[in-house]
Amino acid sequence: MPRPAFVLVPAEFGPQRPTPLLPLVISPHGRGVKAETNARLWRELPAQGGFAVVCPGGMGRRLPLHSWGFRGQIADLARMPSIVRATLPWLRVDERRVYAVGGSMGGQETLLLLGQHPSLLAGAVAFDSVTNFYRRYADFGLTPGTRGLQALARTEVGGTPRTNPNGYVLRSPTHWIRGVARSGVPLQIWWSLADDIVVDQAHQSAHYFRELKELQPRGRVEAMTGFWRHTAEVYAGTQLPGGVRWLGLLEA
Repeated sequence: MPRPAFVLVPAEFGPQRPTPLLPLVISPHGRGVKAETNARLWRELPAQGGFAVVCPGGMGRRLPLHSWGFRGQIADLARMPSIVRATLPWLRVDERRVYAVGGSMGGQETLLLLGQHPSLLAGAVAFDSVTNFYRRYADFGLTPGTRGLQALARTEVGGTPRTNPNGYVLRSPTHWIRGVARSGVPLQIWWSLADDIVVDQAHQSAHYFRELKELQPRGRVEAMTGFWRHTAEVYAGTQLPGGVRWLGLLEA
């Protein structure tokens, strides 16, 4: 089915004034977040850093806003540079500087994109991510108003972790971690010990980071931890600027 993708470019460029070669950031959205909303969270960062961002609308096996790392969604993310070039020929993408940045479910899909298509990316940053979707199913419902996510996960994946274990394992970045370690791609991982949505980060991003370091990754891998809440304000105001600076797309 057709889906939107929002592209952010510094305002001085357009069909009448093609860009020079620009870095491109692929930005998958969080759970339940529309592509347009995700694009707004980037605010003025593309203009400040002189790069482009593509925010595609996700699609899972069955659900549009709860794709949770469906293999078709990850394949579509990998196609974003070619889709941007074909749709906006005046936007010249530097193929050597393609990055992925995402938070929450978008962080999960950023890590899956890196694990499944490591040669595509020059760097990646993942915020507040689920890395073990098999385990995450049991965590749904531990916070108010989220118990219905188990039903959505059963619809999207096609069963429970007990009836369809492979469906959950394949959506877990931990399953693809050896490819990340071999890739040599710089990766920064953020997680909070006070996350009120991904409530078990000790067994999610923190565990992923420890396991990755034990594999002696070829690329630079760093962690940022703290005690922030899982909110759009933190993502837009602190995490995105910090991650973009770490990638070298924004001056310190």
